[in-house]
Amino acid sequence: MYPFFRLAKEMWKFRNAAPLPILGIHRSTHICWPWDLDPWNELNNGRTLTLYDLGRLPLARRTGVDRVLRANRWGLTVAGNTTRYRRRVQMFGRLEMVSRCIGWDARFVYMDQSMWKGDDCTSQMIIRSAIVGKSGIVPPKDLLAALGQTTESPPLPDWVQAWIVAENARPWPPQR
Repeated sequence: MYPFFRLAKEMWKFRNAAPLPILGIHRSTHICWPWDLDPWNELNNGRTLTLYDLGRLPLARRTGVDRVLRANRWGLTVAGNTTRYRRRVQMFGRLEMVSRCIGWDARFVYMDQSMWKGDDCTSQMIIRSAIVGKSGIVPPKDLLAALGQTTESPPLPDWVQAWIVAENARPWPPQR
């Protein structure tokens, strides 16, 4: 089940947090609960992706993205991601999550998220999101303009650009 209560807690916790610019960093803390575990008693890989929502959605509120989405009747959808898992997270493990937007192109907004146990990074995800409206994908520059921020993206890291190229070369739909 989706962690609606945890999401509500995060949104409440950061309701009065200082606003962030679009490239600002949102930090939050989380606990790996028993219902987050897989059969090997560690944080389930799919649950990890769900928990990353608990960083992205407060980030959207703090940057004003949620306000612009509502005002324009736009949505924000995951259009792809790549995740690297490196350290086990076991029951009751405490994590710091770091969430930030790293840039955009003509179609997508790119975010970098990571979970940390002390100085050890347990996982990192790059996610691309599409802003969607009634007529399809809304260019990110329209979102940035509505936020009153620069519409020019900072350069995306080389490895993110390489991922974008690889995604564009990937056949769609896949073979059955």
